[in-house]
Amino acid sequence: MHPDEIELDAALVSRLIADRFPHWGPLPVQRVPSSGTENAMFRLGADLVVRLPRRPGAVQDVAHEQRWLPRLAPLLPAAVPEPIGHGRPDGAFPRPWSVYRWLDGRNPEAGAVEEPRPLAEDLGAFVTALRGVDTSGAPRGSRGVPLARRDEPTRAAVAELGERVDADAVTALWEEALRAPAHDGPPVWAHGDLSPGNVLVEHGRLGAVIDFATAGVGDPAVDLIVAWNLLPAAARGTFRKAVGCDDAEWARGRGWALSIALIALPYYWRTNPPLADNSRHVIREILAESARSGSGHDL
Repeated sequence: MHPDEIELDAALVSRLIADRFPHWGPLPVQRVPSSGTENAMFRLGADLVVRLPRRPGAVQDVAHEQRWLPRLAPLLPAAVPEPIGHGRPDGAFPRPWSVYRWLDGRNPEAGAVEEPRPLAEDLGAFVTALRGVDTSGAPRGSRGVPLARRDEPTRAAVAELGERVDADAVTALWEEALRAPAHDGPPVWAHGDLSPGNVLVEHGRLGAVIDFATAGVGDPAVDLIVAWNLLPAAARGTFRKAVGCDDAEWARGRGWALSIALIALPYYWRTNPPLADNSRHVIREILAESARSGSGHDL
């Protein structure tokens, strides 16, 4: 997917474990299928998972999660990854890495959510709880920035997509989002990447949220993206009510969802089909929602 990523396999991970954590050395290692773009995951035995950065840009995320996940976990209504081992760079793998406890569950599929309204309530409760965490000493979230900072790459992505999207319609919707009033309250905690690949469900309900690499404080509207990248239209109101956001924040959240999808689609068009498919889903959902509201932007 990226020109600067390292190829990883089970044999390498087994050697790393045997050297750094010999008590886990006998455990079998198996790659975990994932649409993730920054890290590779390998299941270690039945109860553990190893997560390794595939590219330089993800290296800082290891220390970030090691530091903040133990502090956030007791304050959230769903499970989050629990780091229990910290691998150091060495000759076999020149980057830090982590061992976590395995979390059961599966990724929900946009367009096929089993219990949309209960899941919307669960996600709303998670976002609300995260927003309520004390921000003292907290890092800035990599995505909780003013939406205008994404204007240039978003427009560049629309140009790159060409006739593969309705450029006039998505540009009009993007400009509409940019006109929404900016966040005028104090910065609060946000996950930053609430996508189907980072949500685990069990029996239709939220079981866990993973990948806190982008987590930090800023404009919390970014966590509304899950309303379009996962939840169906009929459950969006339930999620919005659970979060309690106003019209301006909702508009920024929709803008975040649209921008992320537009930028990801041309980049992952061939290299990551699940991410490309979800990007198409988001764009379709936002265009359809706009058409239902009577603003004139349709498929």
